[in-house]
Amino acid sequence: MSIEKKISQIQSQVGSKVSLVAVSKTKSEIEITRAYKFGQRIFGENKVQELVSKQNNLPKDINWHMIGHLQRNKVKYIAPFIKLIHGVDNLKLLKEINKQAKKNNRKIDCLIQIKISSEESKFGLTYNDASSLLKSEFISELENINIAGFMGMASNTSEQSILKKEFNLLNDFFNEFKKNDKNIKTLSMGMSNDYILAVDCGSNMIRVGSNIFGSRN
Repeated sequence: MSIEKKISQIQSQVGSKVSLVAVSKTKSEIEITRAYKFGQRIFGENKVQELVSKQNNLPKDINWHMIGHLQRNKVKYIAPFIKLIHGVDNLKLLKEINKQAKKNNRKIDCLIQIKISSEESKFGLTYNDASSLLKSEFISELENINIAGFMGMASNTSEQSILKKEFNLLNDFFNEFKKNDKNIKTLSMGMSNDYILAVDCGSNMIRVGSNIFGSRN
């Protein structure tokens, strides 16, 4: 199946209210251009160097999302153009994003990454730590960032009951904060193997790579 047909199929499955992030890491600019010409505008990358290179060479109306673990010393390279940073999991990183956004006269949208899986390889804050962070006075002082919502990476399992529990807990947390903060609008959860379940559990942003571009190089 072509890239175009795969995008069309995913869009028909999840509906127009769910944002599709086409995960283009390791994929060529030719493949990204095919998806772009079909109408896809949101692309996700997890390596800063690769992201900067692609942003330089590809159309400027692409909304680039940083979906990988972001080191503080790399923020300055993406601050001039990044649309959304998915994986923010500590105050020091938020402060650095705020600092670099200010230098570029921008306000950068960020998602707080919650560790919804018990797997050691996954990053993210606990629910308690995220709650404390969002209620702290430090957040209100960061004028060049916008906390737009939450992101979570579920366990690497085909066990639907485990995935459903992880997604539902994050959705409950999202809804709790959304009630009191009009800026919190995005819940990013669900990838190629579990995005349909994630959407059923409340996700309004999915990150899909191999189901669009095929297995990674």
